[in-house]
Amino acid sequence: MAFVGGLMGPYMRPIPIGASVAMLFSLLIAFVVSPWAAIRMLKREGNHHEEEGQEGWSTRLYRRIMIPLLTNTGKRRGFLVGVILLLLLALSMPLLKIVRVKMLPFDNKSELQVIVDMPDGTTLEQTAMVTREIARRAAAEPEVINYEVYAGTAGPYNFNGLVRHYFLRQAPNQADIQVNLLPKGERSAQSHDIAKRIRLAIQPIGDKYGARLKVAEIPPGPPVLQTLVAEIYGPDQAQQLQVAAQVRDAFKRTTGVVDVDWYVEDPQPEYRFVVDKEKAALSGVSTDQITETLRMALSGAVVGIAHQPKEKEDVDIVLQLPRKERTSMADLGEIRVASANGTLIPLSELTKVNEGTIEKSIYHKNLKRVVYVTGDVAGKEESPVYAIIGVSKELDKLKTPSGATLERYLTRQPFMTDHVSIKWDGEWQITYEVFRDLGFAFAVVLVLIYVIVVAWFRSFRVPLVIMAPIPLTLVGILPAHALMGAFFTATSIIGFIAGAGIIVRNSIILVDFIELRRRQGMPLKDAVVDAGAVRFRPMLLTAAAVVVGAFVILFDPIFQGLAISLMAGEVASTLLSRMAVPVLYYLHSRREERGLALNEGGA
Repeated sequence: MAFVGGLMGPYMRPIPIGASVAMLFSLLIAFVVSPWAAIRMLKREGNHHEEEGQEGWSTRLYRRIMIPLLTNTGKRRGFLVGVILLLLLALSMPLLKIVRVKMLPFDNKSELQVIVDMPDGTTLEQTAMVTREIARRAAAEPEVINYEVYAGTAGPYNFNGLVRHYFLRQAPNQADIQVNLLPKGERSAQSHDIAKRIRLAIQPIGDKYGARLKVAEIPPGPPVLQTLVAEIYGPDQAQQLQVAAQVRDAFKRTTGVVDVDWYVEDPQPEYRFVVDKEKAALSGVSTDQITETLRMALSGAVVGIAHQPKEKEDVDIVLQLPRKERTSMADLGEIRVASANGTLIPLSELTKVNEGTIEKSIYHKNLKRVVYVTGDVAGKEESPVYAIIGVSKELDKLKTPSGATLERYLTRQPFMTDHVSIKWDGEWQITYEVFRDLGFAFAVVLVLIYVIVVAWFRSFRVPLVIMAPIPLTLVGILPAHALMGAFFTATSIIGFIAGAGIIVRNSIILVDFIELRRRQGMPLKDAVVDAGAVRFRPMLLTAAAVVVGAFVILFDPIFQGLAISLMAGEVASTLLSRMAVPVLYYLHSRREERGLALNEGGA
């Protein structure tokens, strides 16, 4: 796990490094400090074995269950079949969406953002009016204590601003509402549930004014542009925009996909003042003079500073035409420019106005032209995995301008852009990379554990018996996630991997104790039962220690999956594998004994 790369690498690395160092120190303490403390602190008692009548209730219960399992073939087979069925039922939970998969769960913060995008060309005053109406509706929620509105400018820097580039928002049609919630201890609702309520409440206002609204939690998850991101590649921008519009509509039709938007501006008129060079030269007016005059009239120009007694810093003096005198082409045409001889000449005599459309912005990723379509997830299935599955069903019906089926890429860009294609990005790519890396790490863990156990027991089959409880932890992990209503996240996998080491250690101790009893002359069946009975209570205490230790992070939104995996996995392993491992070892060793007997008989 320490060598896993990608996004989760820096988050995961302290766990395996810290656990490994702690295990080495605990080994040193177990060999040196614990024996010394036992001699000093514990009373010396005679070496004796517990008699059957002196055994505790848990030991007697264990013997009462295990003896029939080993002696009765039907009960033994029924137990093994039952364990396999439980495992298959647990594995079916993610497929049936009883347990949902997500990269990271939603955090519980005391703030959120509402991003407002009015239609391009909307005035700042109209944007501010609509934004205030949206803010007042959001503030009607009981958990909201106050809000700030930033119209025509970006809000303060935060996670969203840096990752999603909200700090670049400066247009008159753009606004940002910072919504502050009650502290976590003073409200029962999670911030994610509040965000969903606010989204439903303000959406009718956005629909009324044609505004595109996005409710962004802080942080919203992994550092990506948006939860759902579709990148459209193609040979030319026209085909990309055509397909991107269809993909955007597919997003809107998909249940659970909200806050749909795309990185394409609305068509905006553009007026170009073309200078008549000949007339301007005859009048003694330069092109720079005309440009500077227009800039001063429209945007203003600083012509000096004013020293105000009550101001800490000097105030700029800005020269600019009143708004009512710069709202139409006719008004701008009446602006006069001083000629070389001092005559004031209207701009309409020196320029000609050409009307056109502003060119749309062109985005590139890795030197390839791209159009972004974005969205978020809400509702029952709040994971991009299921949202992409739903959108893909809509995309199956989509055709490119050439009539071909839209080609889709999950994790890599298309090598060539000679035809239109789509690549999924956003939280999906992070989810895929994290689960892939963790899966590969877990496979390496299993191989390493197998090699170590083979070297110790000098057998290729006994390690398989020892490692059999690892998948059985899923019998507890997946149903526990379902009962808690929690996502199966990257931290859940970390708990699954970390729990595997604890479980294998218990199995090694159990099998080693069985072989010790056999070397002492005890029959196979008695050795298996006795080892399980003697070691059952220490293993139960180990499970209890893991449960208590993990309980402290059970209610943390991010690390809840880790706690559930450790607690439920250890409980399931203790209850199932403590019976499964002795049964499997008994079957394996009995077959070996019969094989040896046949060989001796044949000899």
